[in-house]
Amino acid sequence: QVQLVESGGGLVQAGGSLRLSCAASGRSFSNYAIGWFRQAPGQERQFAGSIGWSGVTTYYADSVKGRFTISRDNGKNTVYLQMNHLEPEDTAVYYCAAKRWDKSLASSDDYVYWGQGTQVTVSS
Repeated sequence: QVQLVESGGGLVQAGGSLRLSCAASGRSFSNYAIGWFRQAPGQERQFAGSIGWSGVTTYYADSVKGRFTISRDNGKNTVYLQMNHLEPEDTAVYYCAAKRWDKSLASSDDYVYWGQGTQVTVSS
């Protein structure tokens, strides 16, 4: 069992930056790949990207590639989502989720543990 808690959301102007954190508790955090998702009001949940168990490998959706960076610190049981050059279209609730280390990073499937989400609002 892994519990995930996101933090770091808030209000930022277009062009600004935010860093979200995903803090994990429970067993064997380094056995899990972590993904970031987002959901805007009235829209389906969108996969933003993921990071492998060691932090060496990452995957990004085209919509965030080049602007968002995912990293992790297994010693602190935390994954980060650095978001730069934010756009109003990035406004959403952001969630982190965990899946087994051997699952594909490019797939949005197989996530078994989810956080409660943190709101990001980008003003124009």
